[in-house]
Amino acid sequence: MCGAPSASDATQCAHCGARLAAVACPSCFAMNFLGAKFCQHCGAKVDRSDEITAALKPCPRCKTDLNAVAFGETHVHECPKCDGLWVGTETFNTICSDRERQAAVIAGTHAPVAGGTDFNLADVHYVPCCVCAKLMNRVNFAHASGVILDICKAHGVWCDRDELRRIVEFIRAGGLDASRERDRETWETERRGKDQHPAPPLVDMDADAPRSTGLADTIETIWRIIRDCVR
Repeated sequence: MCGAPSASDATQCAHCGARLAAVACPSCFAMNFLGAKFCQHCGAKVDRSDEITAALKPCPRCKTDLNAVAFGETHVHECPKCDGLWVGTETFNTICSDRERQAAVIAGTHAPVAGGTDFNLADVHYVPCCVCAKLMNRVNFAHASGVILDICKAHGVWCDRDELRRIVEFIRAGGLDASRERDRETWETERRGKDQHPAPPLVDMDADAPRSTGLADTIETIWRIIRDCVR
């Protein structure tokens, strides 16, 4: 638009405000310059189509109307202002399963991605679902990715800018498999602990056996002594 220089990760021109980048890669969901034919992150061919939709509520962050976007066969809704993405539950599950199958093909070429995000509680804001408008839960994807998603189990997932790409990278690097393995080991440890320390029986087989009641017996003995002295 104006010819001014701009950083490769900028989404808007700092001089004239023109939009520069949008989520466009159908493979890794990375940000790319508008008009790019290939993804600058993974090299996949860019295939994107947009249309305005009024089916959903506005962006939960900046209240801007969302655009329906198709990345190949993947259909999501994108905020043109903050670049957040609304992904339906079924679509999100498909993305995760497809990238997990891809990870199986390239297994061993990358080290699992570990979470290491610093959080500032002052910056935490719960946002409403784009369908039912109820506040969504904030979840650390796979308990270890460091990507905190806003999730409505019934309707979908809200991904802030670049979060979907980070999830795809986490899955492709084997992070999802590693997380499942840790969950399995934790479950096995807890199960072994229960076997070593069995719970007490539900029925006390010695319930009819005589027992000392401790303090009650002492009080009764003192009362008998006082009664005998009075007599």
